[in-house]
Amino acid sequence: MIQTGLIQNVHDDLLTDVSYDFYGLNFATCSLDQKIKVWSLDESTGTWSVEDEWKAHDAAISKVSWAHPEFGTILASASFDRTVKIWEQTTSAATTELQPNTSSAPQQAGGGSSSRWSERAALVDARGTVRAVEFAPHHFGLKLATISTDNHLRIYECLEQSSLTTWQLSEEVDVTSLPIASRPSSHSVAFGTPTHTSATLDGASASLVAQALQQSQPPLQTRGGLGNREADGGWCISWCKERYWGEVIAAGCGISGTIKVIQISPSRRPTTLLTLDPSPAGKLLAEGNTGGAVLSESDTPTPYAVTTVAWAPSCGRSYHLIATGSRDGHVRIWKVKPAEDSDVEDDSVGSKWTASIAADFDNHKSAVGRVEWNITGTILSSAGNDGRVRLWKATIGGVWRPAGSIGVEQTEEEDASMDENPVAD
Repeated sequence: MIQTGLIQNVHDDLLTDVSYDFYGLNFATCSLDQKIKVWSLDESTGTWSVEDEWKAHDAAISKVSWAHPEFGTILASASFDRTVKIWEQTTSAATTELQPNTSSAPQQAGGGSSSRWSERAALVDARGTVRAVEFAPHHFGLKLATISTDNHLRIYECLEQSSLTTWQLSEEVDVTSLPIASRPSSHSVAFGTPTHTSATLDGASASLVAQALQQSQPPLQTRGGLGNREADGGWCISWCKERYWGEVIAAGCGISGTIKVIQISPSRRPTTLLTLDPSPAGKLLAEGNTGGAVLSESDTPTPYAVTTVAWAPSCGRSYHLIATGSRDGHVRIWKVKPAEDSDVEDDSVGSKWTASIAADFDNHKSAVGRVEWNITGTILSSAGNDGRVRLWKATIGGVWRPAGSIGVEQTEEEDASMDENPVAD
């Protein structure tokens, strides 16, 4: 059975993000009230209490992310004020000797905590509201990625880990115009349709056909019922957890409805390894029709922005799982297979990445705000505007099924528990 707890009145305004630390004993929340709160678990009673809270930005905060504990107790926050801030937890004694160009967040809840959070750096390169921030896996060093409504993916690296004050913008790229990998057969376009959930085209043919389709379609902004406001879009990122494949990140931006799998390399500009496109607009490609057929405007579906993406820990699998949530209410699980016999030692981007849709659920019936994997990448959770958190798990035969759901308000809607959805062929 699913065990739940409810924390009332977490913030003074809408809650925008929750992020657990590495050990799961603390979590941070952020809100439209411009505050960050850090909560701590009392393991003896199983209750959560506020350890620290402070006003962190001058506008609504969109995301928070914890760094790996080997670098210290560090938080990054992204905001609608177009900044990303780096925060470090220090003891009350240490805060009396703050380094220059830092500020402290002295507000404490309950008065029992001796910690306080200090602002170590502010990253101000974004030309739009910053919608997502995530620290890279620790084996790549103290790095973080951000994406903002200017559609730019930015990678920062900390040059002074002792002070956390100096961060270098190592990469800045427009995701919408990101080039494909330069090697032949190094790029794949994956499409999913109701009747054909996976198909790939290799190398130059994929890029040429995709380009032809884009040129034959009207601009996204002119389609009926779809605008170009920030409210219509989605901006999200998620790092690949595996060290073997190098620095790879999944990113989505705007109203395209697609996710790009991007290779970050110190010796070349970032390139696209794979594009995940679930819309039926790719049906001509999926059926191998490359003869220049043109989709009529009536046949062109309106894309729904991808609002959230999560790359699962592989835990020994020969493939990756990437989950996405969209404004159309769909939770999709992509099975991504990296290039075979690729040699990451020679700094290559591999030969071909492919993908197919392993599962597609629309149980939320409303926009999906967040998807997240458990630590082994075997259970997916999703939260939607229907006010419910839903769990998904694969059977022994590899078929993904609902594994339960929870909500603040109890309804008569089916809440399948683990026992009601046995994991079997």
